Amino acid sequence: MKLKEIAHSRTGDKGNISNVSVIVYEMGDYEKVKNTVTADRVKEYFQEIVKGDVKRYELPKIGALNFVMENALGGGVTRSLAIDRHGKSLSSALMDMEIDLPD
Repeated sequence: MKLKEIAHSRTGDKGNISNVSVIVYEMGDYEKVKNTVTADRVKEYFQEIVKGDVKRYELPKIGALNFVMENALGGGVTRSLAIDRHGKSLSSALMDMEIDLPD
């Protein structure tokens, strides 16, 4: 299944750093998503774009994970020649990640 089937996302960017959240629709899915969508997996998923570290912050009370991706915006939104390097496009891309959740 795609991550967007059980979660939605919010995002932001500052300079060359993008932060993307994954927020589950149902709290019962949080642990499964937490175990599946790791910082390493997100770094691998965005390997062509994210050149720096990916750090994950867990927010279990609201069923969310927040990924801070460094060196992710081609030098920053105002410096990049790429049209689609804003954080919002990265959150949409992350929601298309294929995941396998245990029953």
